[in-house]
Amino acid sequence: MTERAAPTTMHIGELADRTGLSNRTIRHYDEVGLLHPSGRTEGGFRLYTDTDLARLLIIRRMKPLGFTLEQMAELLAVVDALEAADDADRERLRGQLDEYIRDTEERRAKLEQHLGMADEFLGILRSR
Repeated sequence: MTERAAPTTMHIGELADRTGLSNRTIRHYDEVGLLHPSGRTEGGFRLYTDTDLARLLIIRRMKPLGFTLEQMAELLAVVDALEAADDADRERLRGQLDEYIRDTEERRAKLEQHLGMADEFLGILRSR
């Protein structure tokens, strides 16, 4: 029988450094239920794993696209459930994931359009 190595852990400060988010923001995501530490030290400090880091990066990427905290929680629940789903559930969950993909594509297209407008506006200002 082989032993599994314990996952590498990091404190909230390292997680903040690796994601570019503040400790306060990470604590907020914990408070609203989006991201929970995988453990705690004997002194009560939060400990996070690479899995937590990946989850936080999903959250960080959704925020500027305008997804609500509820939508973030729903998508994370779908992603979590997909890992353990049987074939019947996997198809339903994949459909939900596909909806998020379509929604994200639409949001990206709007951002691209806004970027084009910003570039046009910069051109106007620079030509003055």
